[in-house]
Amino acid sequence: MRTMKPHDSNTAEAAEAAERLREAAARYGLETRFTVEDGMLDPALVAEVPVDWAREHRLLPVRLGGEVCVLCADPGDIDGPNDLALLIGCDPRPVAAPEAVILEAIERCYFSRDSSPGAFIRDLGTAEARATAVRRGDDLLQVAEQAPVTQLVNLILLEAVKRRASDIHFEPFEDRLLVRYRIDGVLYEQTSPPKAMEDALVSRLKVMARMDIAERRLPQDGMARVRVGEREIDVRVSTVPVAEGERVVLRLLDRASALLPLDALGMARETLEGFRRLTSVSNGIVAVSGPTGSGKTTTLYAALMQLDAARRNILTVEDPIEYQLRGIGQIQVKPKIGLTFAEGLRHILRQDPDIILVGETRDPETAEIAVRASLTGHLVLTTLHTNDAPGAVLRLLDIGVEPYLLASCLRGVLAQRLVRRLCARCRRESRATEQELEALGARAERVRERTVWRAGAGCEACLEGYSGRTGLFELMSVDAALTELIRTGTAGPGELKRAAVAAGMTSLQGEGVNKALAGETSLAEVIAAAG
Repeated sequence: MRTMKPHDSNTAEAAEAAERLREAAARYGLETRFTVEDGMLDPALVAEVPVDWAREHRLLPVRLGGEVCVLCADPGDIDGPNDLALLIGCDPRPVAAPEAVILEAIERCYFSRDSSPGAFIRDLGTAEARATAVRRGDDLLQVAEQAPVTQLVNLILLEAVKRRASDIHFEPFEDRLLVRYRIDGVLYEQTSPPKAMEDALVSRLKVMARMDIAERRLPQDGMARVRVGEREIDVRVSTVPVAEGERVVLRLLDRASALLPLDALGMARETLEGFRRLTSVSNGIVAVSGPTGSGKTTTLYAALMQLDAARRNILTVEDPIEYQLRGIGQIQVKPKIGLTFAEGLRHILRQDPDIILVGETRDPETAEIAVRASLTGHLVLTTLHTNDAPGAVLRLLDIGVEPYLLASCLRGVLAQRLVRRLCARCRRESRATEQELEALGARAERVRERTVWRAGAGCEACLEGYSGRTGLFELMSVDAALTELIRTGTAGPGELKRAAVAAGMTSLQGEGVNKALAGETSLAEVIAAAG
């Protein structure tokens, strides 16, 4: 007799629930649907329907074949559809659907509503502009009655999430308050709120982040958490006093979009296979290098997610913890109370770890403990701020790691940059300019007579011809020749790079040229990111 697995049980329960819904719908003469396509959703239909009410009653008005219908989880419910008819001004035809399908469609429908802060700002009156902050609203999709400043902050945050912004800047000037979103690494100016609203808006942001609203002379840092339906967004808030007020920057950390698998980062097949090999070794140091904002943490999180956390003890020490990883112990650095990277790493070694992630190796003490951990049978993953992979070797030597120890423990370095991805709809063919050829140096001949791609004028699917970002990567695996060069401690950056290329490394610029020729990005992006 075959043993029923949990998956079989879940499938059977789902089939039984679907059959019960069909039978109930048939009793009342209702159609049954188990999927909701985007074309059925009409944000205009829910303009007067509070999202909380829709969720509570499991009801959503949709358009089906030109007819207004209402999806309902309970075919026998009469009062709910009648109340909805009063809200939307027409009598919709009931259609039965599973509760989970309706709730998911509600989130999609309300998220797609046109709720940009620009229209709200234009409608603000002078008296409303001076409103002060009130209680915190967690869900950005809620449309409950709130003070104007609270509504404005929610709309700004919601619009930033919709546009995949990583940061929001509030910049005070003498006659205006400038708001900018950082999208795909570039800042774009947005509709400016009234200058009279500045103090209330800053106070509201401080309240959300549990900061001192009375302190305006010193910089402050805080953390808030908001929801967009079932999605949780962590918001890091930083304020600094400037000449015309307080400058506020919000970093948006969307857990759903940042935790990507390794094969979604844009690595070439050889680089991906090589990096997977490095992160599967039992001991040593593997470093990821690049400037701030180049995606180092995302890469390391992707590497951790592919490891077997159920059978190995994986611990991290980070500043800050950007995303919580299932099955992995994460320690937040707190320098004010003496919990530094080095101190956290020292205590991690007493926790019987197999794999350790050090958020950043920035001082001799942290480097010394990381090296010692790698030499005693642990795999240590860490980040460094260097321009390329060979530069990581020189940085660790400069920090104070002995050459013979570094040669024994360093397994490899992955350097990376982020470049904007060309929009597939409006990109256009072109040839490299003389300035671009000059910037590419020795690689100019690869593109001189070949077709490359440039950003188009922009369309509804992109922003100025670009949509999203991809990575440029160079992987330096430490082989016997590189080990010997590191052991001497006298090799310069050029010598290390030549040895790495001889061992199979493709440089950042070479990887960028490959992607430009493939139409993934432009030469302008490659030159800006990799030189």
